[in-house]
Amino acid sequence: MTPPTRIPFPVVDEVSRHCLQEEEPETVHIEVHLPGRLDQSRLRKAFLEALHRHPRILMREAPGGRYRRRYEWELTAEPDVEVVNFPEPGPNALRDARTRALVEAPPLSLSPPIRLEVVEGAGPAEGSEATDLVGLHPPSRGRGAVSISGSAAGRDQPPPARTRKTTSTVLFLTINHTALDGPACLRILATAAEIYGGKDNSPAAPPLRAPDTPQQPETPSNWSRPARVAPGTPEPSPGNGLLVTELPLPHRPKGSPYTVNDQLMVTTALTIAHWNREHGAAPRPLRITMPVDDRPRDTTMPIGNGTRLVEVPFSPDELKHTSDDMPAFLRRTAQRTRALKSLTRPQLGHGASLLTAPVTPVTWRAALTRGLRRAAAPWTSTTLLSNIGRVPYPLDFGEEAGRAHAVWFSAPARMPRGLTVTTASTAGRLHLALRWSRALLSHGDGTHLRDLFEHYLHTTEVAP
Repeated sequence: MTPPTRIPFPVVDEVSRHCLQEEEPETVHIEVHLPGRLDQSRLRKAFLEALHRHPRILMREAPGGRYRRRYEWELTAEPDVEVVNFPEPGPNALRDARTRALVEAPPLSLSPPIRLEVVEGAGPAEGSEATDLVGLHPPSRGRGAVSISGSAAGRDQPPPARTRKTTSTVLFLTINHTALDGPACLRILATAAEIYGGKDNSPAAPPLRAPDTPQQPETPSNWSRPARVAPGTPEPSPGNGLLVTELPLPHRPKGSPYTVNDQLMVTTALTIAHWNREHGAAPRPLRITMPVDDRPRDTTMPIGNGTRLVEVPFSPDELKHTSDDMPAFLRRTAQRTRALKSLTRPQLGHGASLLTAPVTPVTWRAALTRGLRRAAAPWTSTTLLSNIGRVPYPLDFGEEAGRAHAVWFSAPARMPRGLTVTTASTAGRLHLALRWSRALLSHGDGTHLRDLFEHYLHTTEVAP
């Protein structure tokens, strides 16, 4: 019998594996809302075929000795577990599935390290329900009408519900981020949709943009320690909280020198600066981590953790926001993000490549990595903004189930960042997920941050 193929952990996987914590699992959650119903056996068959078409996802952590030099992935011919599950329908099924996506990571020891839950008859795609862990809310006020007085009164009250969109099926894809990232698993789901529905789920062509003229961006110094997100009302139990909402895509005049991603970057920076002022934090530079993904979106897409991380800096002075300087602020941000995207560098930088070199036993490197992570915590970026952009696949499951009309992602939010912002757009709408460490923020804090984000997103809609 031929032994299974083994692949050494890439740098990103190894660093993540070293720093795992039970209280805050490294999960990525993808939530896809469909208007119709899915046949259970047909979906299981389609998803299994999708896994076989992308065999790199069929992997588990290989066992090894105490003094091994590497962690290794072991590729398997078949899944070790049933990947597709259909939890019992009920009034709390949607909430419970979100909760599981945050607190239960698929184990690395079983192939594949993902889980797909199908919540049937899910009811409202938007509403005012809230739990002590996760919630889904529509915007609570008219665009641009958020109070920015700094008062905390009433922040823990759920916002009033608007007209709700109904949905019939929600797909929850939970990913162990040590092994895989969201875009790779979305590729798997698009393949499953094509097999299930017989519809073409090829990725849309990326938007055409005029070639950039290289410019030297105005970039604040990276030598200063960045601001932290100021603590709100920490909660006693560990883990992550989550709030998802749907917003209009921000208007961007034709021919603008910036992208929607730049508008979201500015919005995130201004939201956190405002939050920190409200909570009495001294002004400090912000640094926002931005994943960059250069992989193709077709069936040749490499499966795994394929994004590289760059940090976008903002000085305290440019975060003293006025509407008059917004066009210049957006242009400066666009120059920075374009310059950072054009750089060729390892996914986590050169230091991580040296740290994971297999010259000492992996357990020694794990202890060193965890120690360096604790020591470097004050210099960790302020937050992470992961903008998936327009979801490239229609995610069309055929006539009965239909095409996705909302897709949310969320990234892990461990301390010291304690807050991540993830955005995607589907059907002309922006789908925003705020995820936070409960050691830093409460659900009421997340609601207030959502309101601030909506307000500042509206302020980026300016004439060129």
